[in-house]
Amino acid sequence: SVTGTTLWVIEQMPVLSIKAAVLIQRWYRRYVARLEIRRRYTWNIFQSIEYAGEQDQLQLSSFFSFMLDNFTQLNGNGPGIEVRQCKYEQIVVPDSYSGPRLSFPLSVTDTNTLLSAFKEQQTLHGKYVLQLLHETQKFLKQMPNVIYLSSSYAKEITICGDLHGRLDDLLLIFYKNGLPSAENPYIFNGDFVDRGKKSIEIIIILFAFLLLYPDHMHLNRGNHEDHIMNLRYGFTKEVMQKYKTHGREILQLLQDVFSLLPIATIIDNKVLIVHGGISDKTDLYFLSSVERHRVSLLKCRLTKQSSSSSSSSSSSASSVCSPRASCRATPRHPPPSPRLPSPVDMLQVPFLDSIVSLALPEPPKEELEWRQIVDVLWSDPKNQNGCSPNSFRGGGCYFGPDVTQRLLKKHGMCLLIRSHECKQEGYELCHNGQVITIFSASNYYEEGSNRGAYVKLGPELIPRFFQYQVSRSTRKLTLQQRVSVAESSALKALQEKLFAHRSELMAAFQQYDINNTGRISTNEWAQVVESVLRLDLPWRTLRPRLVRLASDGNVEYESCFENISAGQPIPQVTPNLAETMYRYRTDLEIIFNIIDKDHSGQISIEEFRQTWKLFSSHLGVDVDDQAIDDMARSIDFNKDGSIDFNEFLEAFRVVHKLDMKEQQQG
Repeated sequence: SVTGTTLWVIEQMPVLSIKAAVLIQRWYRRYVARLEIRRRYTWNIFQSIEYAGEQDQLQLSSFFSFMLDNFTQLNGNGPGIEVRQCKYEQIVVPDSYSGPRLSFPLSVTDTNTLLSAFKEQQTLHGKYVLQLLHETQKFLKQMPNVIYLSSSYAKEITICGDLHGRLDDLLLIFYKNGLPSAENPYIFNGDFVDRGKKSIEIIIILFAFLLLYPDHMHLNRGNHEDHIMNLRYGFTKEVMQKYKTHGREILQLLQDVFSLLPIATIIDNKVLIVHGGISDKTDLYFLSSVERHRVSLLKCRLTKQSSSSSSSSSSSASSVCSPRASCRATPRHPPPSPRLPSPVDMLQVPFLDSIVSLALPEPPKEELEWRQIVDVLWSDPKNQNGCSPNSFRGGGCYFGPDVTQRLLKKHGMCLLIRSHECKQEGYELCHNGQVITIFSASNYYEEGSNRGAYVKLGPELIPRFFQYQVSRSTRKLTLQQRVSVAESSALKALQEKLFAHRSELMAAFQQYDINNTGRISTNEWAQVVESVLRLDLPWRTLRPRLVRLASDGNVEYESCFENISAGQPIPQVTPNLAETMYRYRTDLEIIFNIIDKDHSGQISIEEFRQTWKLFSSHLGVDVDDQAIDDMARSIDFNKDGSIDFNEFLEAFRVVHKLDMKEQQQG
């Protein structure tokens, strides 16, 4: 017989089931919430480090511009760019070449051939690349700054955002959405190159379709269509590795082609498409009249100063950071010390073989042109009203909903489409739906970090979004696995930042650690890290992943350096000098690429010595000349008076100890 207890249990089962379900649901929500926190701070780390690098690039742009303008001029040999442009006619493609061949004017067969070849990892011969660039240059010279399109000729127009060398994303877009044609027009909104490994292939494909369908394929310029950005973010290196013989000619021609790309596209007089955004000073009528090919995005000349003003290099950094104001109260690179030589004296170095001086101030019109173009290529939207310098990137501005509404109303428009910012879903709407950000490079920071997207507009101008994500592996990763992979990569990048600023951090930690215990509070640790790195991250949330707590609840601050070490320590190099080299490793690579004209990977010890003196003076970094000489000689392994730059980079590479343990165990 059924007992009373059993009956009671049976009666209570629905209640217990509901309670169990509620408990499981609560656990799951907590689990998802924790994953979301990890996903968000991982994203913040990636974005903060990316924008800090752009800010460094902008603040050093005057220095890089000087090196490009003066070092290459004074030491250049051979014909000028005009002669090199026509050189492709003299290049013979050998019978042994098995890659794609092009015939001009291009046909659909040629574009299909290119797509098939690049899918098979083939490389287009340098002759065809130069001819393609030459034809593209001729075409772009005829184009206006602002392109006006009508949606009435096609059912829909497709707008794509940043690709950044991700060929797989471009091929996936074409697979899902169809190839460009008269019935299927496209607008690519800048940043075709850098960061990814297939930038030149993307450029070739886009330019080929531009020549094939000039009325239905449209390209806007992005902030990465610039020679100095390409030096830092990989495109220059990629071209030289793939085109060793004709690489220099290709890069020089590309520099001119990039400067000729249109700045904006307008659909039906209602939709404005620019790469970055706008400012409260943006004038579309003025932009239409700018001589765009004469404006270099990052080669902003020094503004006029009185004899009592601050140093020219710091002034230049401020003007590059924003046309209106300095981008930070404290620059990422400190201004030179007053005790250092004056800029003109500083730049009189032996290997330049001549005395050169800084360029004179540019006329006001050119300065205004530069400001207008930088604002549309570098700016980002913000939620607050108004317009302010873009302190996060160091270039352009932040523009609020009121700025957007005012410009759209002035020109009778309804929508602004821009790119420039990676978004986790591939797109984002803001400013009450009046601004759309579209980003087309999936897995931008790390596998699984974000989707890519494109947007389609029909005659009714209602946006339709399409998302995708390129998968590099056949195995489907769970949400937790994707978050863990991205988080691990982000934390490694952050640890490298900490290691590169070790001496600054230790000095600041010890100011709080009066009794030299090796411990400070979590709040003090977070304040120090933020004040030194200036990355605007949730340091208290990140603390468990970066540093160890002592039994008393305080932070053992030296533990944040435990999992990272120097790659190949050089006995002759002091720890302080090594740290300086780690910190400016990327900047030095750019400078050496400028000096190494034949891209042999070799520079003389004298060039290394003088370049470092010039660079350190510009930054106000105090390094003993003898220490630099000792380091240069120690890196010259075969004692031939030259330095192998790849060996130099390897010497100043950081290693994650956990990775080393895994490799040893494997």
